[in-house]
Amino acid sequence: MRTVNRLRRLMVGISPALERALIITNIATLVLIGAYQTPQQIRAAGRDQLIAHLRRHRAVQAAKLADQVMAAATEQDLTLPGQDTAAALAGELATHLLQLRRRIKDTDKAIEAAFAAHPQARIIPSLPGMGPLVAAEFTVAVGDLSTFASPDHLAAYAGLAPVARDSGKRTGNLHRPQRYNRRLRHVFYMSALSTLRINGPNRDYYQRKRAEGRKHQQALIALARRRVDVLWALLRDNRCFQLQPPSTTPA
Repeated sequence: MRTVNRLRRLMVGISPALERALIITNIATLVLIGAYQTPQQIRAAGRDQLIAHLRRHRAVQAAKLADQVMAAATEQDLTLPGQDTAAALAGELATHLLQLRRRIKDTDKAIEAAFAAHPQARIIPSLPGMGPLVAAEFTVAVGDLSTFASPDHLAAYAGLAPVARDSGKRTGNLHRPQRYNRRLRHVFYMSALSTLRINGPNRDYYQRKRAEGRKHQQALIALARRRVDVLWALLRDNRCFQLQPPSTTPA
């Protein structure tokens, strides 16, 4: 994030109009800045050369981006102080961010490939919101599921279930555990959050908790806790998630 902000400040120093026309976090923008940083360079290259450069690097909407930066480049004729130094730094930062994105993408692919060999690789991602990377993070955080006697124990380990803190004659004094696995809590929290974007039982449960008067954070934590029970049952029964529970036939 710091590198992105630094790149944004450099572009403001080179050309405020260009900075306004660009979305610094877009891959196509980084591809462009890696080669062309100043209005003078952009005008000298011309629209066709910009499009060709972007397409060589498989940037999407190359023509649209080229038109935007050409329009912005025509707004500034003067050269700002220190522009050449700022341009060189901006090009280096853009290239660095592109390389970092590629390394992250390669790492994600390696994690997905490693997770595919897990015995329950089909089960965990079947739960909505548990993509391959989140599912891999879950397996790392939990390890051997048999070490948890119940879903309540797993929820407590994730910091999603209150634990008793009784003293003397006082009972029922429940608090969130002081020690819990923050990585596992993040897994359940983010996976629950991602399910709110689509209609389904997760969103329905969240909205029901909001209707009961709970705030967003409280309703989301309640949903995350419920999903612990669901995932536990799936792993226990060695089955994938289904919207309709499996039918049971009497013996």
